[in-house]
Amino acid sequence: MSRSEKEELLRLLMAKEARQRKTLINLLYPEKDTTVNGVTYFARDKYTKHLEFFRAGAKYKERCALAANRVGKTFGIGGYETTLHLTGLYPDWWQGRRFDKPISAWAAGKTSETTRDIIQLTLLGKVIGSGTHKTVDGEGLIPASTLEKITWNSGISDCADTVKVRHVSGGVSDLGFKAYKQGRGSFEGTQKQVIWADEEVPMDVYSEMLIRLTATDGNSADGLALLTFTPLEGLTDVVMEFIPDMQTIG
Repeated sequence: MSRSEKEELLRLLMAKEARQRKTLINLLYPEKDTTVNGVTYFARDKYTKHLEFFRAGAKYKERCALAANRVGKTFGIGGYETTLHLTGLYPDWWQGRRFDKPISAWAAGKTSETTRDIIQLTLLGKVIGSGTHKTVDGEGLIPASTLEKITWNSGISDCADTVKVRHVSGGVSDLGFKAYKQGRGSFEGTQKQVIWADEEVPMDVYSEMLIRLTATDGNSADGLALLTFTPLEGLTDVVMEFIPDMQTIG
């Protein structure tokens, strides 16, 4: 190959790698182990608990991934499922709840800063630029091609407030970022189809979340509550919501 041909090949390979980084959602849970750009994505049959959590969404309104740190709760469970509902890009193997039209959703953490540093990073990728040119690199779970508009929080640096996400049906989903520290009152409002709470949520805030997920129009089903956290505070009221019968433990 000539020098110019090698340079063109390198350019194409770099462009391909960039596209793959911006469509991360399509790489997760493959049928068999797959390595892309030096990263191995393990076959979905190795994630039995993750798949069980997803399937349960077809039956249950409330689900909790109560597990240890570093097992994929935020990225591989809460972030992954929230992205599917926002975009409608369900894989063929998906057996959980499906939304065939755009949704309104919240993703929430303990503080605005942790929501930004964990949830926002997981869904949108890193913040780049500044001022009116501020955007994200599109290397989060939500495909860059589906990001319609990001509205920024004026009070906290690099913290997104709301995001518009294109749904495969042709409409646009709404995602709002929230923080438990804002208090129960900040979770009052209109009906939501999906609320993802990453890190343990106080019971009063969680109760308000559930109210937002209750269908009121008579034409739709209740929304979904996704909780992903490690029970660092012990057997709190929220934890006990999901393990009420202590005799089954041990």
